[in-house]
Amino acid sequence: MKNKEFIPVSKPVFIGNEKIYVNNCLDSTWISSNGEYIERLERKFAEYIGIKHAIACSNGTAALHLALLAIGIGRGDEVIVPALTFVATANAVEYTGAKPVFADCQDDTWNIDPHKVEKLITSRTKAIVVVPLYGHPCEMDSLVKLSRKNNIYLIEDAAEAIGAIYRGRKCGSIADLSTFSFYGNKTITTGEGGMVVTNNDGLHKKVRLFKTQGMDPNRRYWFTTVGYNYRMTNIQAAIGLAQMENVDKFIEKRRQIAESYRANLFGIPGLTLPVERDDCTHSYWMYSVLFENEFGADRDAAIKTLYDHGVETRPFFYPMHIMPVHKQNSHADLKLSEKISSKGINLPTFFELKEKQIKYISQIIRELNSK
Repeated sequence: MKNKEFIPVSKPVFIGNEKIYVNNCLDSTWISSNGEYIERLERKFAEYIGIKHAIACSNGTAALHLALLAIGIGRGDEVIVPALTFVATANAVEYTGAKPVFADCQDDTWNIDPHKVEKLITSRTKAIVVVPLYGHPCEMDSLVKLSRKNNIYLIEDAAEAIGAIYRGRKCGSIADLSTFSFYGNKTITTGEGGMVVTNNDGLHKKVRLFKTQGMDPNRRYWFTTVGYNYRMTNIQAAIGLAQMENVDKFIEKRRQIAESYRANLFGIPGLTLPVERDDCTHSYWMYSVLFENEFGADRDAAIKTLYDHGVETRPFFYPMHIMPVHKQNSHADLKLSEKISSKGINLPTFFELKEKQIKYISQIIRELNSK
Protein backbone atom coordinates (compact mmCIF):
# COMPACT_ATOMS: atom_id res chain seq x y z
CA MET A 1 0.00 0.00 0.00
CA LYS A 2 2.07 2.89 -1.29
CA ASN A 3 0.95 6.48 -1.19
CA LYS A 4 2.29 8.99 -3.70
CA GLU A 5 1.26 11.93 -1.55
CA PHE A 6 3.68 12.73 1.29
CA ILE A 7 1.93 13.50 4.59
CA PRO A 8 4.16 15.60 6.86
CA VAL A 9 3.98 15.33 10.63
CA SER A 10 3.17 19.05 10.85
CA LYS A 11 2.99 22.24 8.80
CA PRO A 12 1.85 25.78 9.46
CA VAL A 13 -1.42 27.17 8.19
CA PHE A 14 -2.12 30.73 7.07
CA ILE A 15 -5.83 31.33 6.51
CA GLY A 16 -6.27 34.78 8.01
CA ASN A 17 -4.70 38.24 7.91
CA GLU A 18 -1.05 37.15 7.87
CA LYS A 19 -0.19 38.64 4.47
CA ILE A 20 -2.16 41.82 5.11
CA TYR A 21 -0.45 42.47 8.44
CA VAL A 22 3.04 41.64 7.13
CA ASN A 23 2.53 43.98 4.17
CA ASN A 24 1.45 46.68 6.62
CA CYS A 25 4.80 46.26 8.37
CA LEU A 26 6.68 46.51 5.08
CA ASP A 27 4.73 49.57 3.98
CA SER A 28 5.34 51.27 7.32
CA THR A 29 9.05 50.23 7.35
CA TRP A 30 8.61 49.10 10.99
CA ILE A 31 10.13 45.66 10.51
CA SER A 32 12.43 45.20 13.51
CA SER A 33 11.70 45.03 17.23
CA ASN A 34 9.54 48.16 17.40
CA GLY A 35 6.11 48.55 15.90
CA GLU A 36 2.44 48.29 16.71
CA TYR A 37 2.06 44.56 16.11
CA ILE A 38 4.30 43.56 19.01
CA GLU A 39 2.11 45.36 21.52
CA ARG A 40 -1.08 44.16 19.81
CA LEU A 41 0.09 40.54 19.92
CA GLU A 42 1.06 40.81 23.59
CA ARG A 43 -2.35 42.25 24.51
CA LYS A 44 -4.20 39.62 22.48
CA PHE A 45 -2.16 36.78 23.93
CA ALA A 46 -2.55 37.93 27.55
CA GLU A 47 -6.30 38.26 27.04
CA TYR A 48 -6.50 34.78 25.54
CA ILE A 49 -4.52 33.10 28.32
CA GLY A 50 -6.35 35.10 30.98
CA ILE A 51 -3.30 36.69 32.53
CA LYS A 52 -2.04 40.21 33.22
CA HIS A 53 1.25 40.40 31.33
CA ALA A 54 2.60 38.88 28.11
CA ILE A 55 6.10 39.64 26.83
CA ALA A 56 6.98 38.66 23.27
CA CYS A 57 10.50 37.38 22.60
CA SER A 58 12.64 35.71 19.96
CA ASN A 59 11.85 32.03 20.63
CA GLY A 60 10.58 29.59 23.22
CA THR A 61 14.03 28.79 24.62
CA ALA A 62 14.72 32.50 25.11
CA ALA A 63 11.37 32.74 26.90
CA LEU A 64 12.46 30.01 29.33
CA HIS A 65 15.82 31.68 29.91
CA LEU A 66 14.11 35.01 30.60
CA ALA A 67 11.73 33.39 33.08
CA LEU A 68 14.62 31.79 34.96
CA LEU A 69 16.61 35.03 34.98
CA ALA A 70 13.61 36.95 36.30
CA ILE A 71 13.39 34.74 39.40
CA GLY A 72 17.12 34.98 40.02
CA ILE A 73 18.22 31.44 39.14
CA GLY A 74 22.02 31.20 39.05
CA ARG A 75 25.12 29.19 39.83
CA GLY A 76 24.70 26.75 42.72
CA ASP A 77 20.92 26.54 42.34
CA GLU A 78 18.94 23.46 41.34
CA VAL A 79 15.88 23.48 39.10
CA ILE A 80 13.69 20.38 38.83
CA VAL A 81 12.60 19.64 35.26
CA PRO A 82 10.95 16.67 33.53
CA ALA A 83 13.25 13.96 32.24
CA LEU A 84 10.85 13.46 29.32
CA THR A 85 10.80 16.74 27.42
CA PHE A 86 12.55 18.63 24.64
CA VAL A 87 16.14 19.54 25.44
CA ALA A 88 15.44 23.29 25.55
CA THR A 89 13.83 22.93 28.98
CA ALA A 90 17.08 21.65 30.49
CA ASN A 91 19.36 23.80 28.34
CA ALA A 92 17.76 27.03 29.57
CA VAL A 93 18.57 26.00 33.15
CA GLU A 94 22.19 25.39 32.12
CA TYR A 95 22.38 28.88 30.59
CA THR A 96 21.97 30.36 34.07
CA GLY A 97 24.71 28.22 35.61
CA ALA A 98 22.18 26.25 37.64
CA LYS A 99 21.78 22.48 37.62
CA PRO A 100 18.76 20.74 36.07
CA VAL A 101 17.52 17.87 38.23
CA PHE A 102 15.39 15.37 36.34
CA ALA A 103 12.06 14.02 37.59
CA ASP A 104 10.23 10.99 36.22
CA CYS A 105 6.81 11.11 34.56
CA GLN A 106 3.33 9.77 35.19
CA ASP A 107 2.35 6.64 33.31
CA ASP A 108 -0.90 7.98 31.84
CA THR A 109 -0.32 11.63 30.83
CA TRP A 110 3.48 11.23 30.50
CA ASN A 111 3.84 14.53 32.37
CA ILE A 112 6.08 15.22 35.34
CA ASP A 113 4.95 13.35 38.48
CA PRO A 114 4.41 15.67 41.50
CA HIS A 115 5.14 12.83 43.95
CA LYS A 116 8.50 12.21 42.32
CA VAL A 117 9.23 15.94 42.23
CA GLU A 118 8.74 16.20 45.98
CA LYS A 119 11.45 13.60 46.63
CA LEU A 120 13.97 15.66 44.65
CA ILE A 121 13.56 18.96 46.50
CA THR A 122 16.66 20.02 48.46
CA SER A 123 17.90 23.20 50.10
CA ARG A 124 19.34 24.17 46.70
CA THR A 125 16.06 23.79 44.78
CA LYS A 126 14.89 27.21 43.64
CA ALA A 127 12.30 26.33 41.00
CA ILE A 128 10.28 23.61 39.29
CA VAL A 129 9.74 23.74 35.54
CA VAL A 130 6.84 21.64 34.26
CA VAL A 131 5.91 20.78 30.67
CA PRO A 132 2.40 19.80 29.49
CA LEU A 133 3.81 17.24 27.11
CA TYR A 134 2.29 17.18 23.62
CA GLY A 135 -0.62 19.28 24.89
CA HIS A 136 -2.03 17.54 27.99
CA PRO A 137 -2.00 19.76 31.11
CA CYS A 138 0.16 18.85 34.09
CA GLU A 139 -1.28 18.22 37.56
CA MET A 140 -1.00 21.90 38.40
CA ASP A 141 -2.83 22.06 41.75
CA SER A 142 -0.43 19.56 43.30
CA LEU A 143 2.56 21.31 41.77
CA VAL A 144 1.44 24.76 42.96
CA LYS A 145 0.89 23.38 46.47
CA LEU A 146 4.33 21.79 46.39
CA SER A 147 6.04 24.98 45.26
CA ARG A 148 4.27 27.09 47.89
CA LYS A 149 5.05 24.61 50.67
CA ASN A 150 8.75 24.75 49.82
CA ASN A 151 8.90 28.46 48.95
CA ILE A 152 10.14 27.85 45.42
CA TYR A 153 8.99 29.17 42.06
CA LEU A 154 6.87 27.26 39.55
CA ILE A 155 7.40 27.80 35.83
CA GLU A 156 5.24 26.19 33.15
CA ASP A 157 6.96 25.54 29.83
CA ALA A 158 3.71 25.51 27.87
CA ALA A 159 5.38 25.52 24.44
CA GLU A 160 3.19 22.61 23.32
CA ALA A 161 -0.01 23.50 25.12
CA ILE A 162 -1.57 26.73 23.91
CA GLY A 163 -5.32 26.31 24.39
CA ALA A 164 -5.04 23.40 26.80
CA ILE A 165 -7.18 23.79 29.94
CA TYR A 166 -6.65 22.54 33.49
CA ARG A 167 -9.74 22.68 35.72
CA GLY A 168 -11.18 25.67 33.91
CA ARG A 169 -7.90 27.60 33.61
CA LYS A 170 -5.77 27.89 30.50
CA CYS A 171 -2.27 26.46 30.57
CA GLY A 172 -0.01 29.44 31.16
CA SER A 173 -2.31 31.16 33.66
CA ILE A 174 -1.46 29.17 36.79
CA ALA A 175 2.31 29.15 37.43
CA ASP A 176 4.41 32.10 38.62
CA LEU A 177 5.70 32.42 35.07
CA SER A 178 4.81 30.50 31.91
CA THR A 179 6.43 30.35 28.51
CA PHE A 180 5.30 29.54 24.97
CA SER A 181 6.94 28.78 21.63
CA PHE A 182 5.75 29.93 18.22
CA TYR A 183 8.08 27.76 16.14
CA GLY A 184 6.79 26.69 12.73
CA ASN A 185 5.39 23.36 13.96
CA LYS A 186 3.42 24.82 16.87
CA THR A 187 -0.35 25.36 16.97
CA ILE A 188 0.23 29.03 16.19
CA THR A 189 3.47 30.26 14.69
CA THR A 190 5.52 33.37 14.04
CA GLY A 191 8.22 31.33 12.28
CA GLU A 192 10.46 31.71 15.31
CA GLY A 193 9.16 33.39 18.42
CA GLY A 194 8.10 32.98 22.01
CA MET A 195 6.16 34.53 24.88
CA VAL A 196 6.57 34.88 28.64
CA VAL A 197 3.40 35.43 30.67
CA THR A 198 2.86 36.28 34.33
CA ASN A 199 0.50 37.99 36.75
CA ASN A 200 3.42 39.31 38.81
CA ASP A 201 4.23 42.98 38.09
CA GLY A 202 7.80 42.72 39.39
CA LEU A 203 8.63 39.62 37.35
CA HIS A 204 7.09 41.25 34.30
CA LYS A 205 9.44 44.23 34.63
CA LYS A 206 12.47 41.97 35.04
CA VAL A 207 11.61 39.91 31.96
CA ARG A 208 11.29 43.08 29.87
CA LEU A 209 14.58 44.40 31.24
CA PHE A 210 16.53 41.22 30.45
CA LYS A 211 15.01 40.83 26.98
CA THR A 212 16.20 44.28 25.79
CA GLN A 213 19.90 44.19 26.69
CA GLY A 214 19.18 45.40 30.24
CA MET A 215 18.30 48.92 29.12
CA ASP A 216 16.44 51.14 31.59
CA PRO A 217 12.94 51.58 30.06
CA ASN A 218 12.88 55.21 31.25
CA ARG A 219 16.39 56.19 30.13
CA ARG A 220 17.46 55.31 26.62
CA TYR A 221 20.90 53.69 26.27
CA TRP A 222 21.28 53.49 30.06
CA PHE A 223 21.97 49.87 31.05
CA THR A 224 21.40 48.67 34.58
CA THR A 225 22.23 44.97 34.16
CA VAL A 226 23.66 42.53 31.65
CA GLY A 227 20.77 41.67 29.36
CA TYR A 228 20.10 39.85 26.11
CA ASN A 229 18.80 40.61 22.66
CA TYR A 230 15.74 38.37 22.88
CA ARG A 231 13.34 40.64 21.03
CA MET A 232 10.65 39.62 18.55
CA THR A 233 10.37 41.53 15.28
CA ASN A 234 7.29 43.46 14.26
CA ILE A 235 6.94 41.19 11.19
CA GLN A 236 6.90 38.08 13.40
CA ALA A 237 4.35 39.71 15.69
CA ALA A 238 2.17 40.60 12.69
CA ILE A 239 2.06 36.93 11.69
CA GLY A 240 1.39 35.96 15.32
CA LEU A 241 -1.51 38.37 15.69
CA ALA A 242 -3.16 36.97 12.56
CA GLN A 243 -2.62 33.45 13.92
CA MET A 244 -4.15 34.37 17.28
CA GLU A 245 -7.29 35.56 15.51
CA ASN A 246 -7.83 31.92 14.47
CA VAL A 247 -6.37 30.10 17.48
CA ASP A 248 -9.69 28.64 18.65
CA LYS A 249 -10.34 27.30 15.15
CA PHE A 250 -6.87 25.72 15.06
CA ILE A 251 -7.34 24.00 18.41
CA GLU A 252 -10.84 22.76 17.61
CA LYS A 253 -9.52 21.20 14.40
CA ARG A 254 -6.74 19.46 16.33
CA ARG A 255 -9.31 18.04 18.72
CA GLN A 256 -11.38 16.81 15.76
CA ILE A 257 -8.28 15.15 14.33
CA ALA A 258 -7.62 13.48 17.68
CA GLU A 259 -11.17 12.16 17.84
CA SER A 260 -10.84 10.76 14.33
CA TYR A 261 -7.56 9.04 15.19
CA ARG A 262 -9.16 7.60 18.32
CA ALA A 263 -12.10 6.22 16.36
CA ASN A 264 -9.82 4.66 13.74
CA LEU A 265 -7.14 3.29 16.09
CA PHE A 266 -9.25 2.20 19.05
CA GLY A 267 -9.01 -1.45 20.01
CA ILE A 268 -5.71 -2.27 18.31
CA PRO A 269 -3.91 -4.66 20.70
CA GLY A 270 -0.70 -3.18 22.07
CA LEU A 271 -1.39 0.37 20.89
CA THR A 272 -1.82 2.89 23.72
CA LEU A 273 -3.70 6.04 22.76
CA PRO A 274 -3.31 9.38 24.57
CA VAL A 275 -5.52 10.05 27.57
CA GLU A 276 -7.53 13.14 28.37
CA ARG A 277 -8.29 13.41 32.09
CA ASP A 278 -11.80 14.46 33.04
CA ASP A 279 -10.63 17.76 34.56
CA CYS A 280 -8.51 18.71 31.54
CA THR A 281 -8.84 19.76 27.92
CA HIS A 282 -6.04 18.39 25.75
CA SER A 283 -4.84 20.73 22.98
CA TYR A 284 -3.31 17.86 20.95
CA TRP A 285 -0.27 19.70 19.66
CA MET A 286 0.60 16.19 18.51
CA TYR A 287 -1.45 13.01 18.46
CA SER A 288 0.89 10.67 20.31
CA VAL A 289 0.70 6.88 20.67
CA LEU A 290 2.74 4.12 22.31
CA PHE A 291 3.67 0.86 20.61
CA GLU A 292 3.69 -1.60 23.51
CA ASN A 293 5.49 -4.96 23.58
CA GLU A 294 2.38 -6.89 22.51
CA PHE A 295 1.99 -4.81 19.33
CA GLY A 296 2.90 -6.65 16.11
CA ALA A 297 5.94 -4.44 15.41
CA ASP A 298 8.22 -2.26 17.50
CA ARG A 299 8.19 1.53 17.46
CA ASP A 300 11.13 2.00 15.10
CA ALA A 301 9.73 -0.50 12.60
CA ALA A 302 6.44 1.41 12.66
CA ILE A 303 8.21 4.69 11.97
CA LYS A 304 10.02 3.16 8.99
CA THR A 305 6.93 1.50 7.56
CA LEU A 306 4.88 4.67 7.82
CA TYR A 307 7.65 6.66 6.15
CA ASP A 308 7.90 4.10 3.35
CA HIS A 309 4.20 4.71 2.77
CA GLY A 310 4.63 8.47 2.61
CA VAL A 311 3.78 9.31 6.23
CA GLU A 312 6.18 11.35 8.32
CA THR A 313 6.16 10.79 12.08
CA ARG A 314 8.35 11.81 15.03
CA PRO A 315 9.66 9.60 17.82
CA PHE A 316 9.10 10.81 21.37
CA PHE A 317 11.83 12.97 22.86
CA TYR A 318 14.82 11.17 24.32
CA PRO A 319 14.91 11.49 28.11
CA MET A 320 17.31 14.23 29.15
CA HIS A 321 19.36 12.05 31.48
CA ILE A 322 20.51 9.54 28.84
CA MET A 323 22.06 12.16 26.53
CA PRO A 324 25.75 13.04 26.90
CA VAL A 325 25.15 16.74 27.51
CA HIS A 326 22.97 16.13 30.61
CA LYS A 327 23.85 12.59 31.67
CA GLN A 328 25.97 13.65 34.63
CA ASN A 329 23.04 15.45 36.22
CA SER A 330 20.88 12.38 36.79
CA HIS A 331 20.52 10.95 40.28
CA ALA A 332 17.03 9.47 40.29
CA ASP A 333 15.12 6.46 39.03
CA LEU A 334 13.82 7.55 35.64
CA LYS A 335 12.86 4.19 34.18
CA LEU A 336 9.32 5.18 33.25
CA SER A 337 10.55 8.13 31.18
CA GLU A 338 12.97 5.79 29.42
CA LYS A 339 10.23 3.25 28.70
CA ILE A 340 7.72 5.75 27.35
CA SER A 341 10.34 7.51 25.26
CA SER A 342 11.31 4.24 23.57
CA LYS A 343 7.72 3.35 22.63
CA GLY A 344 6.17 6.62 21.53
CA ILE A 345 5.62 8.29 18.18
CA ASN A 346 3.78 11.42 17.10
CA LEU A 347 1.45 11.06 14.16
CA PRO A 348 0.65 13.84 11.65
CA THR A 349 -1.44 16.49 13.42
CA PHE A 350 -2.00 19.70 11.49
CA PHE A 351 -4.90 21.89 10.44
CA GLU A 352 -5.20 20.71 6.83
CA LEU A 353 -4.98 16.98 7.61
CA LYS A 354 -7.92 15.24 5.95
CA GLU A 355 -10.14 12.46 7.25
CA LYS A 356 -9.09 10.16 4.40
CA GLN A 357 -5.44 10.70 5.36
CA ILE A 358 -6.17 9.77 8.98
CA LYS A 359 -7.90 6.59 7.78
CA TYR A 360 -4.93 5.82 5.54
CA ILE A 361 -2.43 6.26 8.40
CA SER A 362 -4.58 4.20 10.73
CA GLN A 363 -4.90 1.39 8.19
CA ILE A 364 -1.11 1.15 7.88
CA ILE A 365 -0.86 0.80 11.66
CA ARG A 366 -3.58 -1.89 11.73
CA GLU A 367 -1.82 -3.87 9.03
CA LEU A 368 1.47 -3.58 10.91
CA ASN A 369 -0.16 -5.16 13.93
CA SER A 370 -1.55 -8.07 11.91
CA LYS A 371 1.78 -9.17 10.44
